[in-house]
Amino acid sequence: MEFKQLGISAPILKALEVSNYELATPIQAQTIPEALKGRDILGLAQTGTGKTASFAIPTLQRLSESKTNNKKIRSLILTPTRELAVQIQESFQKYGQNLNLKSVVIFGGVNQSKQVNSIKRACDILVATPGRLLDLVNQGIVDLSHVEIFTLDEADRMLDMGFIHDINRVLKLLPTKKQTLLFSATMPKEIIKIVEELQHDPIRVSITPVSSTIDTVDQNVVYIDNAHKIDWIVDFLKDKHKESVLVFARTKRGSDRVVRDLNKHHIKAKAIHGNKSQNARQLALKEFKSLMTPVLVATDIASRGIDINDLSYVINYDLPEVPETYVHRIGRTGRAGKSGIAISLVNFNDIDLLKDIEKLIKKSIQVMKNEEYPLKDKTPKPKKQPRNSSPKKKEASPKPKHKKTEDKAKAPQSKNKSYWAKKKAHPKHK
Repeated sequence: MEFKQLGISAPILKALEVSNYELATPIQAQTIPEALKGRDILGLAQTGTGKTASFAIPTLQRLSESKTNNKKIRSLILTPTRELAVQIQESFQKYGQNLNLKSVVIFGGVNQSKQVNSIKRACDILVATPGRLLDLVNQGIVDLSHVEIFTLDEADRMLDMGFIHDINRVLKLLPTKKQTLLFSATMPKEIIKIVEELQHDPIRVSITPVSSTIDTVDQNVVYIDNAHKIDWIVDFLKDKHKESVLVFARTKRGSDRVVRDLNKHHIKAKAIHGNKSQNARQLALKEFKSLMTPVLVATDIASRGIDINDLSYVINYDLPEVPETYVHRIGRTGRAGKSGIAISLVNFNDIDLLKDIEKLIKKSIQVMKNEEYPLKDKTPKPKKQPRNSSPKKKEASPKPKHKKTEDKAKAPQSKNKSYWAKKKAHPKHK
C-alpha cells in the first residue's frame, strides 16, 4: 500500500518522497490510519519492519493539526538506549522537516546543558531514555503534564533491562487523558499486565507471530570450542572486503576481548557497550556505517538503535541467555526487504540455549560445516550452587551476658596476683 492512501498530510508525504519512501510496510499500513484517529495502538512486529515510522508519522500529523503557541512538551517517546533514542529523533526530524514542530532527544552519559537549553528553547516532541528523563523531571526542567501522545518503544527490552519501576514513575507524571502507542519486536506474556495498565481498548496490530524471525535472514550455526571462535571469525572475514559485520558478545568485558583479538589479527574492529562514553559509541557507530570500521562488537543493550539497511552479517560470538534476544540480534540484518546472514558460534555448553531458541522460533537452524575447528571440548560447565545450599553451621551455644566485661574486670586482678606472687618468691624478698 502506498503512503498517500493512508490519510497522511501533504507536508509529511513530501518529506517521505524526498527520502524515497513510497510503499508502506505492513505494520505501517495497519497502524498509521488508526493512530491518526487517536486510538491506542499495540504494535507487534519484528525489528526492521518500520515500527518507528508507524508512531512518528501519526504523532507529527496529530500535533501539527492542533498546534498551540505554548512551549509545552506534547509528545513523549520513551526508549531503552541512547543509540535508539538518537535514531528515533532523527526520524522525527526527517518526516517532520516541513512542519513547525521541534523535537529534542535526551539521554544520560553526557553533560545535560545542551539538552536542557534545547528543551527550554522549544520542545513539542521529547525522545528520552528513562534515567535522564526522570533526572530532569526531578530538577524541575521537564514538565510532562501536557503530554497528549505517549509512545513506549521496544517495550519488551525496557522490561528486560529493569526499567519497569521507571516506567511506572513516568506514567504517574503523565495526564490521564492521552493517546498511548506501544511498540515491540517481541511480546513475552509478562508484558500483558503492563499493556492493560498503559492502554485503553487498544488496536492490536500483529504482523508476525510472537518472537518469529525475519524470512530474509539466512540463519546458521557453527559448533566450535570457545578457544577457536576468534580463529574462525578471522578466517571467515578474509574474503569479506567492503562488507559490514556485527558481532554480539554477552558481556562488556567479552566485547573488549573480541576487539583486542581481532585487532591483533589486523582486523579493524570497535566495541560499543555501556561502559563506553556516548561520544565513543556514536563515533564507533558512525565509522561502522561508513565502513571505516568493518566489524562492530556490541552487547545486546548497546545494539538497540543500530539501523543499517546494508548490514551483511550478524555473528553471535556468544548465544544470548534469553531466547527472545536472539530475535532482536539477527533482526539487525535482512532489513528493508534485503537479505542477510546470521551465524551463531555454539560451544558444547550452549547447546541447550540453542535448543531454547529453536523452540521459540519454531524452526531448526541449519548447521555449517566446520572441518578446520571442530567441536572437541565437551566438558560440562560446573553447576552453580544455589545460594541457600551451603551446609548450616552449628549454632554456637549462647554466651553469658556481659562475659567480655567480666573477663576485662578479672584480667587486671589475676595479673596483679601473679605479679605479687612472683615478687614474694624472689630471693630479695625472702
